[in-house]
Amino acid sequence: MAFKRNKIAVIGAGFVGSTTAHWAAQKELGDVVVLDINEGAAIGKSLDLMQAAAVEQFDTNVKGTSNYADIADSDVVIITAGMPRKPGMSRDELVGVNAKIVKDVCDGIKKYAPNSYVIVVCNPMDVMAVYAKQLLGFPRERVLGMGGCLDSARFRANIAEALNVSVKDVTGIVIGNHGDAMMPLVRMASVSGVPLTDLLPADKIAAIVQRTKTGGAEIGGHLKTGSAYYAPSRGAVEMAEAILKDQKRVLPVAVELNGEFGVNDKLMVGVLARIGGKGMEGIIDLKMNADEKAEFDKSVEAVRVLVSALKNVN
Repeated sequence: MAFKRNKIAVIGAGFVGSTTAHWAAQKELGDVVVLDINEGAAIGKSLDLMQAAAVEQFDTNVKGTSNYADIADSDVVIITAGMPRKPGMSRDELVGVNAKIVKDVCDGIKKYAPNSYVIVVCNPMDVMAVYAKQLLGFPRERVLGMGGCLDSARFRANIAEALNVSVKDVTGIVIGNHGDAMMPLVRMASVSGVPLTDLLPADKIAAIVQRTKTGGAEIGGHLKTGSAYYAPSRGAVEMAEAILKDQKRVLPVAVELNGEFGVNDKLMVGVLARIGGKGMEGIIDLKMNADEKAEFDKSVEAVRVLVSALKNVN
């Protein structure tokens, strides 16, 4: 019987999509298909990446295309396609624009990769993840949002910088909304097992939390045009790797909640979940104190308000 490699489809050949393909190919997670309505961009970037393989020495096939038939039988599909928020554009307007893109993408996934695991990266991520889940009709185990992996990476990086320690020794997770109402779990953050609260005063920790919440805006402010792409793409590939290698990683990801933490209206909210070969294989029952639960409820409400914008999508 012929050997079948894993197959990863990346939808969108912009900065996030092309960098996602780069990480996945370099890590040899499987063959990669990059799909974009701009076929030239998808093919050109894929060809460039294939030529880099000769230097970096990775054996991965990378193909660029504009044809959804080329994503057939993908094991994981990562949705990065979407427009960035432009100056003066309301969040509701962005929802309307990107919902149309996500609908087309989900139509292609349903037709050609109906058994895939889907990771949503495009913004507003909370809303687009909910919309993709609705459109696809896949079980919640197979549709996940990436935001928590990115936010947690920023949290850990900020802690490491503040303490001048290796980020390898920092533990820190962020749950809830992928936006201003995100919830860095300060009580559970540590460096080599030492609680963050033992290492920094409250005002320094508050500054880290705030910088984490505004991390995307900070990067966007420096770039002037565009947004972050290295860390978001790596977060998505971290999730894909956990699925493809059945790693049973415990990661902060957005998943549809069906009663967990008191959320019953099919919102996709960032929580800690075990990610393996069956996708989302279980939600970790975090024991939040009263203050944390109140903050989490506010974060959930922020997701609920954002998702309400979908009612205006045709």
